[in-house]
Amino acid sequence: MGLERLTDRVCYFPHQAEVDRPMLAYLRGDRFSLAIDAGYSAKHVDDFYRLLDEAGLKRPDFTAITHWHYDHTFGMFHIHGVSIACQETNRFLKQQQAKVCDASYIDVLKNSDPYFAREYIQETTLKIVQADLQFQGQLVLDLGGITAQIFHTEAPHSEDSVCVYVPEEKILFLGDSVCEDVFHNGYMDKEKLRKLMDMIEQKDCVYCLLSHDEPLQKNALLEDLYGVLHGTV
Repeated sequence: MGLERLTDRVCYFPHQAEVDRPMLAYLRGDRFSLAIDAGYSAKHVDDFYRLLDEAGLKRPDFTAITHWHYDHTFGMFHIHGVSIACQETNRFLKQQQAKVCDASYIDVLKNSDPYFAREYIQETTLKIVQADLQFQGQLVLDLGGITAQIFHTEAPHSEDSVCVYVPEEKILFLGDSVCEDVFHNGYMDKEKLRKLMDMIEQKDCVYCLLSHDEPLQKNALLEDLYGVLHGTV
């Protein structure tokens, strides 16, 4: 599996369903580069960086985190450059750091999630870090030629959901924000989903990128979400 190019400035390492690895994206500015999400593990990060190296792309100056869940953050200790997360994400990661003080925590995760067990088949320890740079509300990065609007949004999946909008490329990265809350019995808060849909509607974008799916046209995604909202799918 290799890098997929969406535009001249945006490419991504596709999600891998067999181990539930999320998509890792890359934005190439004239001055700086930005990755979106820090990977499931050091191995996930290494696979991503190997592809960047082969494509002649420099390793990211910044990495923005879409939410705290381990498939998006447990590779963060291994990334190049500066990590960025909203305040709520760092709060959740601090809680994870406390849990990992118990050496058995990795076994708890392996026993509760078969995908985690596959990703960490040989590992016996975890290293969890908080993001280097923390923001509230919104942070805008001028990468040179393109900007990344990184913002916290209300969403059903997690209370720390962060999206990244790239207006010049008309692309909106949504992470897992449209999904149900897997840590609360798969509950779908339809009021939060409606608010998230309103935000998507307001963005001038062509593509919406979800972490565990292929890129979708904005209208196709909204049609799918409308079905979820009204119970037709």
